[in-house]
Amino acid sequence: MREDFGTIIQIGDILVSEDVVCEFFACDYPVCKGACCIIGDSGAPLEEDELDPLETAYPAFEHLMSQSGRTAAETSGFFALDRDGDLVTPCVPVTGECAYCHFRRSTSGEDGDDCLCAIEMAGCVKPRSCSLYPIRVTKLTGGGQALNLHRWSICKDAYEKGRREGIRVYQFLKGPLERVYGEEFYEALDAAAKHINSENRP
Repeated sequence: MREDFGTIIQIGDILVSEDVVCEFFACDYPVCKGACCIIGDSGAPLEEDELDPLETAYPAFEHLMSQSGRTAAETSGFFALDRDGDLVTPCVPVTGECAYCHFRRSTSGEDGDDCLCAIEMAGCVKPRSCSLYPIRVTKLTGGGQALNLHRWSICKDAYEKGRREGIRVYQFLKGPLERVYGEEFYEALDAAAKHINSENRP
């Protein structure tokens, strides 16, 4: 379907904005050093069905967290509520980074530490909102979902890298999209993306 704000791809009860399949993106980790896990107004969004698995897996990754991260998680709980009342990962007071961060000395030759996800490092499943970023998922009335692109200034290098390497958002997120929505969904999205991008080609 076509709206004033661009083409909307509908696959079952999931709506995907044009930006997800047209915009270029590829994380440039040596440049950003995992800034999205450190900077922000609150933790990463969580779904209710992620809370128990997160708590169950905690012993597998707690040793990879910072002491301040462990204190935050064990004091406030394995999740928090943001100012809108939504479930999010807990954050470390004052510094504000996600409690589930793991810091290692930078390998880029610059000052400062690289930030990684302790959950992912332990081989556990990190929150869907993290694995799908820069896609943000909105629940729709009736049970559907909308997948939109979240633009954040700290990711400008990722957009530049994606354009240099010819990698679009949905292609960069192929693995997470297939894990969350299935291979058939991704195949349908890929077909729609190729059609839209061929039409937009100068």
